[in-house]
Amino acid sequence: MTAAFVTGTSTGIGRVIALALARAGYDLAMTELDTDALAEILRHPDLAGRKVVPVRLDLRQEDGIAAAFEAAVEKLGAIDLLVNNAGRALIKPAADVTRAEWDDVIDTNLRGTFFLTQRFGRHCIDTGRGGAVVTIASTHGMTGIAGRAVYGVAKAGLIQMTRMLAIEWAEHRIRVNAVAPTTVLTPSRAEMLSDPAARQKMLARIPGGRFVTPEEVAGAVVYLASAAAASVTGHTLVLDGGLTAQ
Repeated sequence: MTAAFVTGTSTGIGRVIALALARAGYDLAMTELDTDALAEILRHPDLAGRKVVPVRLDLRQEDGIAAAFEAAVEKLGAIDLLVNNAGRALIKPAADVTRAEWDDVIDTNLRGTFFLTQRFGRHCIDTGRGGAVVTIASTHGMTGIAGRAVYGVAKAGLIQMTRMLAIEWAEHRIRVNAVAPTTVLTPSRAEMLSDPAARQKMLARIPGGRFVTPEEVAGAVVYLASAAAASVTGHTLVLDGGLTAQ
């Protein structure tokens, strides 16, 4: 039996990832800031027959990270896969970013994600089972774009975290990888891009001429977690329609 701990699963990319992993045979610890937000997805037919544990998690709270992970282990037993999906966005000129806004994004997207990953790594080392980490990064961590400085810094940190931990934990049979999509057409993003001018501006950056789907991100996660990727570690799988190849 395999179990995955997936952060930020009530909507968007995290929701689709959780359902894809359930179809692939994983039991799930599904996290959210408020577990009431998971009520709808917990009724999804793709979760039928799987053991699913809703877990409250705020990545800005160090004690909460430990408590959330231990709650998942208590209910599911050993955790084989960590998917770091939860994060906070900030679209704002760099000159106007406040210290509070910086801390909010960095504490969630980078610091909290690191310490959750550390907790998972300790779990894998202590149990001797090995494991896999897949972190949702972004092309904003690889290229420059106006108005996303703090978010981009955090995502770049996750890409480097992936490299560092892959080397450090290889001897423990823990594979560490990331997925870096460009704009993903989630329902909330589709609403934001309903303005034709804004939509065309974002599309113009992508040689492939279309946005990434949540299902493509989920497919990449399932692949990187699978035995088919047994030799893949320290890698960031870029889903960007050629954006970063320019």
